[in-house]
Amino acid sequence: MYLKLKERANIPKLEKSKKYNTMKSKKINDYFWGYLMILPTVGGLTIFYIYPFFKTLFYSFTDLGTFGEYSIVGISNYIRLFSDTEVWMSLKNTLMFTIISVPISIFLSIVVATLLNSKIKGLTIYRTLYFLPAVTMPAAIAMVWKWLYNYDYGLINYILSKFGIEKIYWVSDPKIALYSIIAISVWSSVGYNMVIFLAGIQNISSTYYEAAAIDGANSINQFFKITIPLLTPTIFFVMVMSLIGAFQVFDYIFMIIGTSNPALKNTQSVVYLFYRSAFELGEKGYASAIAIMLFVIIMLITIVQLKLQKKWVNY
Repeated sequence: MYLKLKERANIPKLEKSKKYNTMKSKKINDYFWGYLMILPTVGGLTIFYIYPFFKTLFYSFTDLGTFGEYSIVGISNYIRLFSDTEVWMSLKNTLMFTIISVPISIFLSIVVATLLNSKIKGLTIYRTLYFLPAVTMPAAIAMVWKWLYNYDYGLINYILSKFGIEKIYWVSDPKIALYSIIAISVWSSVGYNMVIFLAGIQNISSTYYEAAAIDGANSINQFFKITIPLLTPTIFFVMVMSLIGAFQVFDYIFMIIGTSNPALKNTQSVVYLFYRSAFELGEKGYASAIAIMLFVIIMLITIVQLKLQKKWVNY
């Protein structure tokens, strides 16, 4: 009798233990499949981003040879980095490129997205035309614009000559070459940003606009009082990504300017200087230090943006 009562008393404990083991087994199974699903992404990030970053960080403290041989030089590359006038000039060019191109690109993208959100004929065609540069290879874009900017037979100078305006050295004049590159960057980025802003605008409830219209607000007031404030999360995302992309500008300078161009000094970006140092001059250790410097700059700017976004982004 005592044994039967004891066995009954142990039944809840056994059931609780069994339930706990089942939940634990299910939790382990969920963790297993969860980690298995993210394994390809983690593996790709490790192979193509994390490992190369730490490898570059290590090489920045070395004098790396052509065939992988190296010698430790400590912080010599960084000392040279801060005393190199070419580095500061390329950093100045990159900052100027970023400060001018990013705001213009974002503003034009918002305007275009707002216009293409209205009901007009041929809306799909217009959206496709604006988005085409985003799916076009940068090399192809650079080649087309290189022809447009050509001094002797470029289309832009040809049109200017019809109005009696003298031809302009668009990509070889040190005073305006950087602005010519900025124009290409803005033209090619508006379409991609426009799609993102268009998605953000379409997520704004129409009731806000209906209420504003009843109160007598015109289209301009609605744009600045409704669209812009409610679009700030999208603006913030595009701004962060655009700034990172602008600091990494390389392809248009490489394809259009070239090493023999007299305007190279005034258009050379930090990434282009990295390329020249690593692959033309063979100073891979020094180039690694340049890459780490650029990484730190982008990281600091991104952190500042994340801190400041609380003051102006409306979630």
